[in-house]
Amino acid sequence: MNETLIHLRLQLRQNSNETIRAGAQRYFKEPVECYGIKTMTNTLISKEVFKTIKSKPKNEIFEICTELWKSGILEETFIAGHWAYMMRKQYERDDFRLFEYWVDQYINNWASCDNFCNHAVGEIVVQFPEFLEDLKRWATSENRWMRRASAVSLIVPGRKGLFLNEIFEIADILLMDPDDLVQKGYGWMLKVASNKHLQEVYDYVVSKKAVMPRTAYRYAIEKMPEEMKKTAMGR
Repeated sequence: MNETLIHLRLQLRQNSNETIRAGAQRYFKEPVECYGIKTMTNTLISKEVFKTIKSKPKNEIFEICTELWKSGILEETFIAGHWAYMMRKQYERDDFRLFEYWVDQYINNWASCDNFCNHAVGEIVVQFPEFLEDLKRWATSENRWMRRASAVSLIVPGRKGLFLNEIFEIADILLMDPDDLVQKGYGWMLKVASNKHLQEVYDYVVSKKAVMPRTAYRYAIEKMPEEMKKTAMGR
């Protein structure tokens, strides 16, 4: 594990860029530590280093992921999420608890949240739908990232038309959340769900118009046909 981390971090440092690092902060309200690496470069490094460990037992790979999460460095958290998703053919129910722990203990910005939850968490929920109940529980958490995670974990499944009832239930729980990043998260969830369930999502959003925060509302209707958007935005 130490050799892998040393090799990976050497690659990251060698590709760091001070201009990118300094500019990255403007995308976040909270301080974020990063190397300053283009997303494409970070992905290539992740893939190349993963080739050297992909034959290792899943638990060993997840141990390395935990160390990457602990660092709090943006690019390392992206790689932790990527490697967790690369192990998706080996997911077991117990892995959900580890993923939940990572979200609760280590995620501290929207980018790490979305990168991990869109793919790894979304995939394990598709494989084991009983964990949809846990996402509803996340939606009641005091941790803002757990609440955002409850919604963004359903982005990819929602885009495929899955779990519409649960999407509406989570949106109900998060409906009046005061955190704008949570509002954007569940608005995004509703937006992608409208790809396959346009009328149902439209009816849901319009029914909540009087109470849904404008941020979430505008996200939810963003990709709807123009006539629907005009009607939804009308008084």
